[in-house]
Amino acid sequence: MRISRREFTTLLGSACLAQAIPGRTYAGSPHRFVFANNSPYDTLDPHTVFDAGRAGARLNLYDGLYRYVDNPPKMIPWLAESHTVSADRTSYAFKLRPDAIFHDGTPVTAQDVVYSIERILALGQGPSSLYRDIIKPGSTQARDQNTVVFNLNSPSATFLATVSDITVVNSALLKQHEINGDWAEPWLARNEAGSGSYQLTQFDPATGWTAKRFEKHFAGFGGDPIEELEFRNVLETNTRVLGLMRGDFDGADGYMGYDQIQRLRKSDKVQIIEQEAMRVFLLAMNNAAPPLNDVHFRRALAYCFDYDGFIKGVMNGSVSRNPGPLPKTMWGSPSDLKAFTYDLDKAAAELKLVKAPLRPLSIYALSGFTESEQAAVLFQAAIRKIGIESNITVAPWPVITKRLDRLETRPDILPIWRSAFYLDPNSWVGEGFGTRYEGQRSLAYYRNPEFDKLLDRALVSDDQAERQSLYEEMTRMVTDDAACIFVYNTRWYGPYSTKVSGIRYSPVNYGQDFRWASIRS
Repeated sequence: MRISRREFTTLLGSACLAQAIPGRTYAGSPHRFVFANNSPYDTLDPHTVFDAGRAGARLNLYDGLYRYVDNPPKMIPWLAESHTVSADRTSYAFKLRPDAIFHDGTPVTAQDVVYSIERILALGQGPSSLYRDIIKPGSTQARDQNTVVFNLNSPSATFLATVSDITVVNSALLKQHEINGDWAEPWLARNEAGSGSYQLTQFDPATGWTAKRFEKHFAGFGGDPIEELEFRNVLETNTRVLGLMRGDFDGADGYMGYDQIQRLRKSDKVQIIEQEAMRVFLLAMNNAAPPLNDVHFRRALAYCFDYDGFIKGVMNGSVSRNPGPLPKTMWGSPSDLKAFTYDLDKAAAELKLVKAPLRPLSIYALSGFTESEQAAVLFQAAIRKIGIESNITVAPWPVITKRLDRLETRPDILPIWRSAFYLDPNSWVGEGFGTRYEGQRSLAYYRNPEFDKLLDRALVSDDQAERQSLYEEMTRMVTDDAACIFVYNTRWYGPYSTKVSGIRYSPVNYGQDFRWASIRS
């Protein structure tokens, strides 16, 4: 899955060419919104993709039982009107609203919810890591047409916080496209089977996807809603910026380099919506690969990153230092957490304690994300000063996710963001470093038995004070062991056309949930 710069340039050129296909309608059409997406869409399946870069399909084409909105984030009833919990905290019954329908007009039922969780567990991708330890296949039941019951293996402190990620699919439609028990995965990668605010009209992996407003959505619409929505693949940052300034695009990702945000502020066609985010930038390290399995080697690397220089120089002071895996605004983050600093003398001292032979490290950077590429280059130069060589590969996010699927192909170093997917410290700490979560969403393959014992307690406790103490201890542990190199907590600068209003940003929806937005013609 290695992609060279030449291959990346070719891919980028194809994407840019696709942006100018004759006969297509672009931004400027009445009530049409074009979002310049910095990650290409290789699939639309909400049960196989679970990241911020491709969240638009999940958020706009599909619905979950509950939904996160606003900042600070809160969870509101969505497909479910309410829920009850058994006394032993192992059974959750959700009452569905009776007026929700899929895009083909069929009602959303408890049977569809059952099928959806069974499909998530069977495919073992995307959000499956949230549920595979607590829900056994076949244990979820439809009590009646509008009541679904999740029966857990044991009490879970995180289950309710994650129910928004059980995106509900049209089971009858998918069963029509299943082949030999494949859960219609190939079909859903190119189509959709949702009940969301928008209904798919076109998808091309080379260009992106478009959707029209689903007028019969149960939540209704107000103001001057977006009638047609397009997520267009635009990998190159400068292309996104110029497109916004020309009015070709109506919105783009809120995590551009701050110098680009400053360019956009000067345009009378662009507004910048600024919010506190919960998205930690870090250099993920493969702790299972020698010599990175040696804590002294990882600490040497952690002392090689110029944190202040990166934040003040590359980021122009627009973000704040975050020394650990948890955003400092999230409970469970210790207020006295000791941070690594840029100190090549300490790095060299740690390196002398490493017994395994050194080798060139593989560093992967995300194409279309300037901070990831810049961090890779600066880090490469710093570690060379203490005698560590490395090779940088720039690749789009879908290519990198394929490499993350297998331990043998994971990069040694990956400058990346850890986004919020549900509001609990486990979203960053537990999933990032717990052995039980190893797979694509695991940041480090940390494999620390003491950490896992603390995590096991935190996942079942119903005592908030105890859970906070446990996550603080786990946070100190992975930070001291340099399980990753933690750099900063992001601030979100959402660039949108001045014609757009009603953006309802949440750190859990990344500003890509457009059902509440309006656009003037």
